Amino acid sequence: MANKISSNTWSQVASRQSILLLLPLGSCEQHGPHLPLDTDTQIAQYLCAQAALHNDRILIAPSLTISASGEHAGFPGTLSIGTDALTQVLIEIVRSADWCSGVVFVNGHGGNADAVAAAIHTLTNEQRNVVSWWPRIEHGDAHAGASETSMMLAINPEQVIMAKAEAGATQPLSQLETQLRSGGVRAVSLNGVLGNPTTATVEHGQNLLSQLTRDLVTFINEHSN
Repeated sequence: MANKISSNTWSQVASRQSILLLLPLGSCEQHGPHLPLDTDTQIAQYLCAQAALHNDRILIAPSLTISASGEHAGFPGTLSIGTDALTQVLIEIVRSADWCSGVVFVNGHGGNADAVAAAIHTLTNEQRNVVSWWPRIEHGDAHAGASETSMMLAINPEQVIMAKAEAGATQPLSQLETQLRSGGVRAVSLNGVLGNPTTATVEHGQNLLSQLTRDLVTFINEHSN
């Protein structure tokens, strides 16, 4: 049976026991001049698919491909519904999924953090079983740098334009935070990159994806009933 919920009939879903629903949370936002707008979505989808190989209880929901990306509004192609709208969308999706034993938000975009936290607060108070997982990459860069570029080289190299990869703002986020909050990414990086993608490699991407898959599988096992 397919792991994507949309590939099943309702009766096939009903026949399964103790379903864990993974919801990939992506974005449609600029990722520098070298990565596609749906980079966050592709990474979240890939990790969900890999996790499903390790747990036959998992079904994967259709991805949220437009989310809260207001910080990238200065770049053409970026689409955003904002934090408030995303919060309500997440709440309603989980409310509609009472037929499963639990929902895991698999996050690919850091800008969704406030919406995810608010949604989980409301849903937890309603006694619904929902948790969120975030990728943690030690010494990784923030946006469209070596980390994301390497992962995309491993997932979908045809959509990576390495000839256009160039370094952006390479300072630690702690030094950029004030400007980012007031003016968005455009205020600190004209090319939209926070990091240096020119050092990206397929091998590094494969290693990162393997690490994140292990982390996600462990998280799911620890939080599933």
